[in-house]
Amino acid sequence: MANVTLVLGALTCPSCLKKIKGALVKTKGVQDVRVLFNAGKAKIKYDSQVVTPEELSDIVKKLGYEVKQVQIQSEVG
Repeated sequence: MANVTLVLGALTCPSCLKKIKGALVKTKGVQDVRVLFNAGKAKIKYDSQVVTPEELSDIVKKLGYEVKQVQIQSEVG
């Protein structure tokens, strides 16, 4: 498993958080998603053999939200 943090543009309401988390959780290869409203970040644990950080970023962008930065952490396990 790998981890990535997406630094997001301003989240204006809790429904933004639910929308982003809902879309990412349904993505094949994603194991866990935490969207931090006040920090403006989405922390995602994913299988790098199935999905890429760029694809995860694109999912958020297609929902209409800005992704300012993609911070990739090293593989876990």
